Amino acid sequence: MTSHPVALITGGSRGLGLALARALAERGWRVVVDGRDAARLAAAAAATPSLLPVAGDVTDPDHRRALADAAADLGRLDLFVANASELGPSPLPRLADAPLDAVRAVYETNVIAPLALLQLLLPPLRASGGTVLTISSDAAVEAYAGWGVYGPSKAALDHLTAVLATEEPSVRAYALDPGDMRTEMHQRAFPGEDISDRPPPEQVVPAILRLLDLRLDGGRHRAADLATAAAQETAGTAR
Repeated sequence: MTSHPVALITGGSRGLGLALARALAERGWRVVVDGRDAARLAAAAAATPSLLPVAGDVTDPDHRRALADAAADLGRLDLFVANASELGPSPLPRLADAPLDAVRAVYETNVIAPLALLQLLLPPLRASGGTVLTISSDAAVEAYAGWGVYGPSKAALDHLTAVLATEEPSVRAYALDPGDMRTEMHQRAFPGEDISDRPPPEQVVPAILRLLDLRLDGGRHRAADLATAAAQETAGTAR
């Protein structure tokens, strides 16, 4: 059993999941991470030895059990981050043209899988007074043409997180909108476009750490608001 805090982050082989996993590892956490690309996941873990890679797809029940078992082997669980996401078809289709099999796949990854993992992970999270962090999107609350497959799945995940906060008073539950980021998934949403003006996911991590450190009230938060509050505090201290 480890004395270090333990996190489980899905979609941890790249993007925001990997950036957050590395930041937590630098703080002394042990972090269970998963990803569908086993070679990529292994390379990420090799660069950060305190990451424990478990390759697989979150829509697979056996893989979800393997993730829960990996956390159990570490003796505790303090944080579950539901970060793995499926965008759906690219280019983004209008609702009239959205293939229903692709819609089902998006909901399986973005809604069903996080709930199924929660059901496995709630006992250790309750025991630690831990935190659940689901990664949302502005498309969950704004109606953008072409985002009618992905956005509603994130809206469902937001509401699932809000209900969890009501039902589980010993567990803090946050939905976080990280804002636009320079990631592979965001590039797929804008094929052929230059997204170099978007910030890398590493720039979002301080906002997440602030959310976790301050143990703010559960609910939906925006990384941009957390960053603004931090900047204002810094400016006030400097006066």
